[in-house]
Amino acid sequence: MTTRTVEANGFRFAVDEAGEGDRLALCLHGFPESRFSWRHQLPLLADLGYRAWAPDLRGYGDTEPKPQDVASYRIERLLEDVAALIDASGAREVTLLAHDWGALVAWTFATQKVRLLERLVIMNVPHPAVFGAVIKRSAAQRRRSWYVGFFQIPWLPERMMTAGRARAIRRAFHGMAIDKSRFPPAVLDHYAANALKPGAMRAMINWYRAAVRYRLQDRDWPKITTPTLIVWGEEDAALGLETLDGTDAYVENLTIRRLPGVSHWVQQEAPEQVNAILREWLVGPR
Repeated sequence: MTTRTVEANGFRFAVDEAGEGDRLALCLHGFPESRFSWRHQLPLLADLGYRAWAPDLRGYGDTEPKPQDVASYRIERLLEDVAALIDASGAREVTLLAHDWGALVAWTFATQKVRLLERLVIMNVPHPAVFGAVIKRSAAQRRRSWYVGFFQIPWLPERMMTAGRARAIRRAFHGMAIDKSRFPPAVLDHYAANALKPGAMRAMINWYRAAVRYRLQDRDWPKITTPTLIVWGEEDAALGLETLDGTDAYVENLTIRRLPGVSHWVQQEAPEQVNAILREWLVGPR
């Protein structure tokens, strides 16, 4: 596995890469993660014949620059980044794998058919239309999503998330994880250091501000025809299992694999199980 810089859409994306060839597996991370979150999957994807890329997304990690304005993180800009990375790869086939915020981008990318996708893999984030319906009727989900409202406050969330050497970032992983051994100090140090980079914490939180300000969910959601796999850790503290219900109304060819006893950080906490699911599904019939 190597790290390279890919210039795309005006950014210098830091990209971890494994494998070679013209079949791209593009892995999109979530909040408050980085390309490092796919460290267990890149070797598998390379073994399956993909050129696997895991970039630090806009505003994160070693990708530069880090815009500080909210508008730079509206969904249209994030879709442009994914399209530009795909174009820069020169791949003839693309499989998109995504977790958390990366998965929200991936859902939208597949719905709008920004680029042709061979397959779509979503981890622990519901389809935006389903989530929008659930949060309107479910007080429990609104309580789980309290932090989205908190992140709309100017400057205070950045201050609190970075206080004490980014203590809240460390707690987000270690506190939510079921198998805490998967998040030893070295892993927590990595994510804390990323959050403490100049401008990074504001950029990361601006993803949430842009989603609310520009009303991400208020759009049409035509049915996705790309074969789609959802991998879901059932012990997700932020998203209830009810946010999976009704996904088939928006996805024509859908497979769901649920992992009991696994938290929101599914591909990091249960890499052996996740990789077995990926191996079976990615090599199977389309």
